[in-house]
Amino acid sequence: MPPARQLRPLAETLTQPARFLVVHLAAGSAYPPGRHNGGQFVQALSGVLEITMAGRVFLAPPQYGVWIPPGMEHSASNQRAASYATLYLEDQLCTALPAQPCTVAVSPLMDAILTRLRDGAVETPATPAQQRLFDVLLDELSAAPHLDSFLPASTDPQLRQVLDELQQRPWDMAPLATWAAKVHSTERTLARRCLRDLGMTFNDWRQRLKVLRGIALLEAGRPVKDAAIELGYVTPSAFIAMFRRHMGMTPQEYLHVHPGKSLKMPRRGHNKAPPHQETT
Repeated sequence: MPPARQLRPLAETLTQPARFLVVHLAAGSAYPPGRHNGGQFVQALSGVLEITMAGRVFLAPPQYGVWIPPGMEHSASNQRAASYATLYLEDQLCTALPAQPCTVAVSPLMDAILTRLRDGAVETPATPAQQRLFDVLLDELSAAPHLDSFLPASTDPQLRQVLDELQQRPWDMAPLATWAAKVHSTERTLARRCLRDLGMTFNDWRQRLKVLRGIALLEAGRPVKDAAIELGYVTPSAFIAMFRRHMGMTPQEYLHVHPGKSLKMPRRGHNKAPPHQETT
């Protein structure tokens, strides 16, 4: 694997109360550890970002975002080409937001406002109407459901070994009992640790992993049938049903919605700047 492209951190010091950016990343990009004097909300538009904070990795597909509290050291990387929207907020605007890093479910209203800002390439509010958009977006972000992580990790040695191996073998459909025997544990013990450490069952965690890998395959141009087979499904219909259950849409609907959002070019006008393109 080629070395990651090291990028410069964006907006280490905020000069505006709120700032919105769209960033396009080449495959294999990486931001070094850094921190901001304000908070940051990150939503993947295409691809999947990996954001590391407090010794944990936060992964979020496009229908989720990641909240980075003020002053929190973090780094980020992406294996495949990706685009993301990010909202920087000064410390005073973060009082109603979580003090700890978390994954945020993006509501339809949040998504609509982010799309409006993206289409207009509005970086900072310059009119009363734009300020209202930022205000409502902040309200929605404060009220949105906060999740620990879309794909949480465990510090338990046995469970961590299972999860690490599954990430290397996402097509593996072996039952939990088989994995338990492999790490010299029992099915019941690992099931309890999944609920304790992950907040979900083993099968739910594995399906979320398949969603993330499925997104990467689909955005790389792989047909749904091929993605299903590569992820261990006998039929595409089983993969489609699992994908819809977690993402609220089929793989075909996902491809129709998300690539179009990430590739729209901004219109020219006042207070409008093109998306950032990070390539070095």
